[in-house]
Amino acid sequence: MTPRCIELVKHFEGFSPVPYLCPAGVKTIGYGHVITSDEDIKTPLSKEEAEIILIIDLLKVEKAITPLITVKIHPFMLDALISFSFNVGIYAFKASTLRRKLNAQEYLEAADEFLKWVFAGGRKLKGLIRRREAERGLYLEGFKLLF
Repeated sequence: MTPRCIELVKHFEGFSPVPYLCPAGVKTIGYGHVITSDEDIKTPLSKEEAEIILIIDLLKVEKAITPLITVKIHPFMLDALISFSFNVGIYAFKASTLRRKLNAQEYLEAADEFLKWVFAGGRKLKGLIRRREAERGLYLEGFKLLF
């Protein structure tokens, strides 16, 4: 994971020092941290505390998805996939056509799969459209540097 990943996620998640419900109806805080029932997070959260939590969350995502990628990719491609998986969930990435096409070395077709993941709570969201375009752009930037 590079700093580009962290900044991308921070930009699209936004910051909240107090818990809120995300568009999918999940209790969240900081930069998109999903609050589990066994967590007791002191609020208000500072931006520094939220960034530490975010980095820990992103490292967990990276650790979970890296073994699911069987082809060589550029770090920017991984950044895009971490951001994507952080947002949609690790299982969704694992089951996705995006991952299947990537592992089949259908790199450009995989890039287009980002753009299909723009719904939350049954609604197409402008913020998700922008996020997927940014993730796809970072992925393609890495692809161009790799090949």
